[in-house]
Amino acid sequence: MEAPVSADPAASRPRGVAGFVLRTLAWLPLTFGVWYFAAPLLLAPVTWILRAFADVAFAGLVRSVEQSAAILTFVTTLRPGVAIERGVVTVDVNLLLYSFGLPMFVALTLAARDPGWKRKLAIGYAVLLPFTAWGTFADFLKNVAITAGPAVASQTGFAGWQREAIAFAYQFGSLILPAVAPAVLWVTMHGRFLAGLRQPTTAA
Repeated sequence: MEAPVSADPAASRPRGVAGFVLRTLAWLPLTFGVWYFAAPLLLAPVTWILRAFADVAFAGLVRSVEQSAAILTFVTTLRPGVAIERGVVTVDVNLLLYSFGLPMFVALTLAARDPGWKRKLAIGYAVLLPFTAWGTFADFLKNVAITAGPAVASQTGFAGWQREAIAFAYQFGSLILPAVAPAVLWVTMHGRFLAGLRQPTTAA
């Protein structure tokens, strides 16, 4: 006697999708834990990227870029105020604010159980680093050019349109890139897996 087969192919489809979602949820606590505690090491390349970028594009504004744990400190050439002769303005930016997409990408990749998961993790890590650098540097620029007050912002020499561009870069780098970039990257790298999820499966 044959087992009954559902007349609706979509009825059996959620089994694969639900399993993937459950595996992803199971991986998330581990990937976020590793990301949080290993952030000084995992995000060190972001510091290297921003040091090189600041030296080339903002040498007159940024003296140095230093990392302490997950905090990046920009030491600037700006003064706290025109009446203060000593001291410089420093800006601290938390790298975790712009890199939380990394553990999300790792969890999704591990949950997909792809045979090439190691290669995809390495590629994803390398691709996501510049997006983290974008958000971090935009945060720094927003601080010195917009929120630091007229006494400091006037020293940057940014024109009005440049401040508008900085505000847009900050919003894009803080509200969109951290979550959207890893999701788009994962979908791009797992087209075959997603196609398999869309295929109806039937019980024997």
